[in-house]
Amino acid sequence: MLLRTSKNLKYLYLDEIICNQLIFENLYDNTTVTSVDLNLPYSICNELKSKAVDVLVKILCKNSNLTSLNLSFSHLGFERMKTLLEYLYNNTVINSLSLHEYLIGIKEGRKLARMIAKLLCKNKTLTSLNLCGSVEGLSSYSDIEPKALAEALCKNNTLKNLKLHFNVFGSELGKALTDALCKNTALISLDIGNIGSEGGKALADALCKNTSLTSLKLGHNKLGIEGGKALADALCKNTTLTSLDLTENNIGSEGGKAIADALCKNNSLKDLNLQYNKLGVEGLIALADALCKNTTLTSLNLCKSSDNLLFYNDLGPKALADALCKNTTLIFLDISNNYLGSEGGKALANALCKNTTLTSLNINGNILGSEGGKALANALFKNSILTFLNISFNNLESEVGKALADALCNNTTLTSLDISYNNIGLVGVKALANALCKNTTLTSLNLGWNNLGSEGGIALADALCKNTTLNYINFKIKSNNPSIKILQ
Repeated sequence: MLLRTSKNLKYLYLDEIICNQLIFENLYDNTTVTSVDLNLPYSICNELKSKAVDVLVKILCKNSNLTSLNLSFSHLGFERMKTLLEYLYNNTVINSLSLHEYLIGIKEGRKLARMIAKLLCKNKTLTSLNLCGSVEGLSSYSDIEPKALAEALCKNNTLKNLKLHFNVFGSELGKALTDALCKNTALISLDIGNIGSEGGKALADALCKNTSLTSLKLGHNKLGIEGGKALADALCKNTTLTSLDLTENNIGSEGGKAIADALCKNNSLKDLNLQYNKLGVEGLIALADALCKNTTLTSLNLCKSSDNLLFYNDLGPKALADALCKNTTLIFLDISNNYLGSEGGKALANALCKNTTLTSLNINGNILGSEGGKALANALFKNSILTFLNISFNNLESEVGKALADALCNNTTLTSLDISYNNIGLVGVKALANALCKNTTLTSLNLGWNNLGSEGGIALADALCKNTTLNYINFKIKSNNPSIKILQ
């Protein structure tokens, strides 16, 4: 009924629960839906899958309003997908296609990969293509011919976003893409995985010449130190890249220092993700020094970058804190799970009293303890710019809960606070409940797993009756906790 009568329906999600022949027939006649997300697993009968493809082919032929087609996790089989791709060659409406984890046999996967390369050569409207495989690297696109894809990108001048992550391409794809990225002037976002150190170095060479790419995701690529250094060198020359994700590439302290040096010269990068890279104290100190000089970076992720080293060395946290006192552009910083300790917490608290640009800070899992936590709470009295603070998993306990409550009674800028998993107990919760009766800016509060108890639940319930701004609160309590009745 909805597909036949609605004049506003734009997005349609179909899975095994709601799929039937009548829906597909009505979809063909519908004139408002622009985006279809089709999820048909193995359990769906072949007859219904064939019907779905028949309808989609008809829609593609009449060039309807459909602009986005998501077939991720759908198991239509090779022949049905082949049919769809053939009709996509000349379609002039679809601009977004996702085949994420479209699993078929290796032999058929190679054929399908070649058809996708052909699609990129012929289709003139597709701007976004998702070919990400499974995390285990068992996708049908694992055996795509790197040269075929690269050659297609040399000819294509409309595709803007390409995702190739979690596929077992190997270094050959990185090498093949080097030539393509030197010639292609349309692609602005690329997500690629498993290219290794050699592939990373080849891609870095391309970045020295490419002038259109603005976003590059290279997470989980095993780039290593050499790959990290090569990309750092590319950042010294590239002038268009604004976002770079190097998550979990084991670039180490040497790679970290090379990236830091590049940040002193680069003036275009705004977003940098270096989480899980074992940068160590030396790498962090180098990056801290770079933050004192760089004037363009606005977002930096250093989650789990120390491999537990910072817990035994105060130099890293202090260097970073000093940098925050001088930096005037960074607005987002994630230094979670780095074991900063209480001294690191104190140093950061001091920085927050002086910094005038940072609006989002994630320092969960840093063993700040009572002293570090109280220092941060005191900083909230003076800081007037921070809007998001995550200090979960820091062993803060009740005294810090009280200190944070006092801060919330005075702070007028913080809108989101996460203090989950800190065992702040009844005393801390009561203090926070009292603060909620006075605070007029906080909109999100996470108190999960803090031993609230029934009294704490009552106090919070009463506070929620008086508070007029909070629109999200997370208690995360056990199903047998008496506080559940209070909330009801």
